[in-house]
Amino acid sequence: MSHRLSTHLLSIAALTLVSFAAQAADVSVTCEKRGNRSKASVDGNNLAPGSYRAVLESGSATATTPFESAIGDEAEFDFDSNPADIAAGAARIAPTFIVDGRSRGYIVNSSGQRVTPVVTAICRVRK
Repeated sequence: MSHRLSTHLLSIAALTLVSFAAQAADVSVTCEKRGNRSKASVDGNNLAPGSYRAVLESGSATATTPFESAIGDEAEFDFDSNPADIAAGAARIAPTFIVDGRSRGYIVNSSGQRVTPVVTAICRVRK
């Protein structure tokens, strides 16, 4: 194989890899712990069309949301122990859900396959 052809094939492979990486689903996790409240958000982007749910973990506790359709390439999920936020659509978690000031979150598709990395967040702690 000629040097020129090898260079060309390597360039195509690199562009394909960059294109794939740019399209990979991603997730951000934010959380807050107060003395009598836990709250978190798990937000995904670069998602393919479909239905998704978020999984939130802290310590040994796990919570999931109902499945929701992505809007464009995004899906946003809220978790809360505040009754008003639960009534507004947040998934219910206990006030003591967040432990050690950390939570982990990720998104799964309707087949139950994880489509984002697992991201650990350090939670804002308020009194």
